[in-house]
Amino acid sequence: MKSAQKKNAQKPPRGPRALRTPGGLSVRLEPRTLTVVVLLAVVALAAGVVLIGTGDFPIPAGDVVRTLFGGGDAGQEFVVNELRLPRVLVGLLVGASLGLGGALFQAVSRNPLGSPDVLGLGQGATAGALVMIVLFSGSAAQVTVGALVGGLVTGALIYLLAWRRGVHGYRLVLVGIGVSAVATAVNGYLLTKADFVDAARAVVWMTGTLDGRDWKQVWPLLVLAGVLVPLVLAHARGLRMMEMGDDVSHALGVRVERVRLVLMVSAVLLTAAATAAAGPVGFVALTAPQLARRLTRSPGPNLVASLFMGAALLVSADWASQRLFGDGQLPVGVVTGVLGGVYLLWLLVTERKAGRI
Repeated sequence: MKSAQKKNAQKPPRGPRALRTPGGLSVRLEPRTLTVVVLLAVVALAAGVVLIGTGDFPIPAGDVVRTLFGGGDAGQEFVVNELRLPRVLVGLLVGASLGLGGALFQAVSRNPLGSPDVLGLGQGATAGALVMIVLFSGSAAQVTVGALVGGLVTGALIYLLAWRRGVHGYRLVLVGIGVSAVATAVNGYLLTKADFVDAARAVVWMTGTLDGRDWKQVWPLLVLAGVLVPLVLAHARGLRMMEMGDDVSHALGVRVERVRLVLMVSAVLLTAAATAAAGPVGFVALTAPQLARRLTRSPGPNLVASLFMGAALLVSADWASQRLFGDGQLPVGVVTGVLGGVYLLWLLVTERKAGRI
C-alpha cells in the first residue's frame, strides 16, 4: 500500500502547468493542447511539402526538402523556389490568418457563428476589390489595396453599429449579418455594371484562389503576421478572462473594451489581408477554431491551435483542389466552401439540439 502511494506521489501531474520566465511572466501550458499544436504544425508543413511536389512537373517529397535546403538541381530550384513555394507560403499564411481571425471573433462574440464569413468582412473586402476592378480597372496591387480598405471599413462599420455601452456577442453577429447582406447586394450591383472582361476577372477573384500567387503576396502577409500574432498572444490572458463575463473581467483588472478593440482590429486586419491576398476563401475562419477546440478539448480561445489548424486546412484543400478532380483544377475557395457549408449545417443542427439557437 505504501509502495503504491509512493509510486503515485512520484508521478508528475497531468493537468495544466505554469511555466515562469525569469522576467516574471507566466505561461499556462496544457499537455494535450501542446501536442495538438505540434501535430497540426507538422501536418501543415507536410501538406505544404507535398503540395510543392504536385503539378505537371512532379517532384518527390524528399527532393523537395533537399531543394528547399539548397541541394536540388537548377530545374528543381526554379520550380520549387520560384513557382510553387510562394503559392504554398501564401496558402499557409492565409489559412493561419483566417484561423486566428476566426478564433478571435468567436471568442469576442462568444458565439461559434461569430466568424468573418458570417459577419460580412469577406463581403466587405470583396466590395473594395470590385470597386478597383470594375470602376478603375485596377492592377493586382490596387485590387489588393482595395480589398484591404474594404475589409477595414466594413469592420469599423460593424463595430460602430454594434456599439451600445460596449460590444456584445449576439448584437455583433446580428449587425454583421445585416452588413453582409448589404455588401453582397453592392457586389452584385458592381458585377452588373462591369464589362465582360472585368466581370470574368472579378468572378475568379471572388471564388478564392491561390493561382498565380508569388513573393509579392508573401512578404506583406509575413510582416503583418509578425506584428499581429505577438500582439494577439500578448492579450490572450485578457481574452480568456473575458469569457467569464465583462463584470468578472473588470474585477480581475482586465481593461475589457481596450482588449476587445485591440483584438477586433487585429482580427479585421488578419482577415482583410488574407482576403486581399487570396480572395474571399470561405469557411476556414468558421471551421478552424471549432475543429481546434474539439481536438484540444480546451474551453479557451485556442488561438495558437486555431492558427495552425487554419494553415493545415487551407493547404490540404489546395492539394485536394489540384488532385481530386481529374484534369480540371478547382479554385481552393470552391473546396473550402463545399466542406465548410456542410460543417455549418452540422453546427447549426448541433447548436439547435443544445438549445443555444
